[in-house]
Amino acid sequence: MSRAKSRFLSPQQREQRRLNARKASSARTIRRKPNSEVALPVLWGRIFLKSLERLENSQSWQWGRLLLVWGVLAAFAAGLAVNLYRLQIADAPELQRKARQQQQVYMRPYVPRRQIVDRHGTVLATDRLVYTLYAHPKLFKIPAVEVATKLGEVLAPMSATEIAAKFGKRKSGIPIAYDVQEDVADRVSTLSIDGIELIRQYSRLYPQQDLVSDAIGYVDREHHAQAGLEYSQQKLLERNIVSLRLNRTGMGTLMPDRVPEGFVEVDDQQLQLTLDLRLQRAVRFALQQQVKQFQAKRGAVIVMDVRSGAVRALASEPTFDPNQYYKSDVRLFKNWTVSDLYEPGSTFKPINIAIALEAGAINPSSTFNDTGSIQVGPWTIKNHDFDSRGGRGTLTLDQILQYSSNVGMVQVVRQMQRQDYYQALKNLGLDQKLGIELPGETAGQLKNEAKFTESAVEAATSAFGQGFSLSPFKLVQLHAAIANGGNLVTPYLVEGLINSKGDRLWQPQRQPPRQVFSKTNTDAVLKMMESVVNANSGKNARIEGYRIGGKSGTAQKASPTGGYYSNLRISSFVGIFPIEAPRYVILAVVDEPKGEGAFGSVVAAPIVRSAIEALIAIDGIPPAQTEASNTDTIP
Repeated sequence: MSRAKSRFLSPQQREQRRLNARKASSARTIRRKPNSEVALPVLWGRIFLKSLERLENSQSWQWGRLLLVWGVLAAFAAGLAVNLYRLQIADAPELQRKARQQQQVYMRPYVPRRQIVDRHGTVLATDRLVYTLYAHPKLFKIPAVEVATKLGEVLAPMSATEIAAKFGKRKSGIPIAYDVQEDVADRVSTLSIDGIELIRQYSRLYPQQDLVSDAIGYVDREHHAQAGLEYSQQKLLERNIVSLRLNRTGMGTLMPDRVPEGFVEVDDQQLQLTLDLRLQRAVRFALQQQVKQFQAKRGAVIVMDVRSGAVRALASEPTFDPNQYYKSDVRLFKNWTVSDLYEPGSTFKPINIAIALEAGAINPSSTFNDTGSIQVGPWTIKNHDFDSRGGRGTLTLDQILQYSSNVGMVQVVRQMQRQDYYQALKNLGLDQKLGIELPGETAGQLKNEAKFTESAVEAATSAFGQGFSLSPFKLVQLHAAIANGGNLVTPYLVEGLINSKGDRLWQPQRQPPRQVFSKTNTDAVLKMMESVVNANSGKNARIEGYRIGGKSGTAQKASPTGGYYSNLRISSFVGIFPIEAPRYVILAVVDEPKGEGAFGSVVAAPIVRSAIEALIAIDGIPPAQTEASNTDTIP
């Protein structure tokens, strides 16, 4: 309808017309389909605006606005409730853990390691206060050359040139000197050089230097035990100090807290060893002399109490200074008396005689014909002196040991069934570990039963100490059984924990001895071993007025590829002292000595004699009341 015609309408008609127009407009809006290009949020936005438009034109606008505000507040409240649930319930454990990490810290104060002492209380290892000197060249306020010159005057023998060279490595945190003594650190502090820092710490000190390092091992600069008893006895040497919980502020600053009473108390306990420093010094010197004289690769000495298994001395050559371990070959850090295996050679012959006596296959008066060589299948076994001497004829067991007859020993072992002989070797634990406290122990190697019993040559070569391997400590254990009446005792170095007064506070539980031979048979073997020392073959271990038993050994070194080296040998000598009441077994082993006459009786026997001389002086052992006569059986 045109605007002109609307003038003639009544007021009621005009109002009705406006209402109809509004309804039509509203219907068109609702029926309108959104353009496919208009996004859904835009459409809802338009609807929302239209709604607001309607609210503005309605009398209920005030109520709508109020509802809108309440809706927004309700949404915020719902979000807050969800977040509170997450913080207080769902994520509470993890958030509490993080809060504790930020607010609390656990600190364990450094406590010195326990001292290590010998059987008489002489200190072998202790902690001392030292400093590490660091340089921060970027903080120097004087020329670096001048700093180096000033430090060189204090840190001698380190020169100023050496110090200056270190400054060029980086701008900060350069270690200049370790283990700086307190008096030297005081002198450095008085120099008042900016950029020089002294860090206070503890360092392990070994007053005896390299004298007992074979047994003790060492602790590195980070205070981590790396070898020897320092490593294996870590739990005994580290004092049990619990950590202290401290609180800190939000900025990370520690808050003053009350330290529990007795928290930093340090006990006076010490780890006592069985070693005797006086004996250790004597055997070490004797070993060094022989290794040097015969230009040997290495050597070792073990002195053990045959009744208890306590090791009185343990020395190796070459060795290392634990105070300067970083200057040594890492191969020296393992104790080869437990970690390395070798074929014992003739030093095992007394053990084989004891096995045959125990089996009842022979008796102390048995004799055997020594032809100088013997055929075992396709192999020919000869005596070491066959080419120059030939056979020796009928020999007693004493003479078999005195002459170190391989042929005689093959015949002794032949008196037993190979199965019985193999089981006897197994019963001695040849292929088992000893259980000594030193780390890195290796079990001996013995052929498997089938191969050993099926091949006659296996038993034949084992008769004179070849074809199997063991550690020097295992051989000492076996000879201790000969000396103490037939009991296998476990060697040990740790006596226990004592206090500063010497009172025993703790002692480790020992393995009980195990009977493997009768005393009657071991007494017979001891007499045979005494005859060896009284004969020419053992004269270098002889001491006038004392009864000593022993046996030498000169074994070819086995090649890793099979067979034996023709020019490499291991010379050894085992001694038992005193024969009338055995207390000690001493083994000296020298690896790869040079020279045609580098036999065990020449190279190793003098070391055993020196050890016995030291034992006589230290323990006050009197001469024997009766002395066996010397029998020079070897021309």
